[in-house]
Amino acid sequence: MINIRKLIDHSLLRPDATEADIMRLCDEAKRYGFFAVCVHPYYTGIAKEALLKTRVKIATVIGFPHGMTFSVVKVYEAMQAVLIGADELDIVINTGLAKSGDWEAVKKEISDIVTATPEALHKIIIETCYLTDDEKKKACEAAITAGAGYIKTSTGFGPSGAAIKDIQLIKALTKGKVGIKAAGGIKTLAQVKAFIEAGATRIGTSSGVAIMKEAQGQ
Repeated sequence: MINIRKLIDHSLLRPDATEADIMRLCDEAKRYGFFAVCVHPYYTGIAKEALLKTRVKIATVIGFPHGMTFSVVKVYEAMQAVLIGADELDIVINTGLAKSGDWEAVKKEISDIVTATPEALHKIIIETCYLTDDEKKKACEAAITAGAGYIKTSTGFGPSGAAIKDIQLIKALTKGKVGIKAAGGIKTLAQVKAFIEAGATRIGTSSGVAIMKEAQGQ
């Protein structure tokens, strides 16, 4: 039986999240034994301090939510995040470059970040809602070639989030070479089970507590 709590990145990425909200998030992660918390870079140090002496990983986001800043800024942001305690980096690709077909530039940006932060796990957010199936394939190829550890579907701030068909597509494309994180709009236990069945190996959600209460109720 799959231990669902160990697949969950307990996330709080609202722009109005307060320090008290982050502390609550970390307390919940400890209580339920989630794999990681996922917070904005600004709160990385606070989360790290709150979760010392626990097994909960610290994940933060890079280039979030649009991915359209300078590559050197993303590299610096990633390095700084790791310096202050991030174990995992959820990196948004430059969607404009992807839509322009400049896959070498997409790959180089990911590679530069991976090279600059070798101690971190890199989860590449390809924001599937903006890409065609062919572009999703090329985004996955770029991420894998650049050294990514995971492909992640969505930021949760686009027009739509994770979709079963995209998890199935990514699984078929990546053939087990990287992990797959489903994120964006996942709020129920049934959704979690469906995404895991489709091939997701990590779940990003801001509804982790509700999902665990639902699981315990069963």
